[in-house]
Amino acid sequence: MRVVVQRVSRAWVEVDGQQVASIGVGFLVLVGIGADDTEEDARWLARKVSHLRVFEDEEGKMNRSVADQKGAILAVPNFTLLADCRKGNRPSFTAAADPEKAAPLFDLFCSLVQSYGLPVQTGVFRAKMAVGLVNDGPVTLLLDSKREF
Repeated sequence: MRVVVQRVSRAWVEVDGQQVASIGVGFLVLVGIGADDTEEDARWLARKVSHLRVFEDEEGKMNRSVADQKGAILAVPNFTLLADCRKGNRPSFTAAADPEKAAPLFDLFCSLVQSYGLPVQTGVFRAKMAVGLVNDGPVTLLLDSKREF
């Protein structure tokens, strides 16, 4: 699994021109699920995202979590995070999980984040979404359960 975490002051998702989810302070999390991903990957990333300390404390250091900020999570499924762009000009998505496998792992990730006491809103799986955000910082992190960057 691969996620992009963006610290936001607000974020929202629209489908067919209708807002389906929104948060204030927190994280917009784009979630990509690979064909070989497991529940353990979802558990690892849910814990990591829920405990990341990237909000400033009183001294201006990134030392506070989203829970410390009383923030929320907006999780958006995004299979394009698994794109392989190394050859040619058209991305290959063969590393992405099929929807039947990806949807339950996305749901598990979201429920695990909720189990850490965080409010979670979600985008719509397999829908064409318009995602808006006000990136705070900007702070943008790439996390992958299979490798380190």
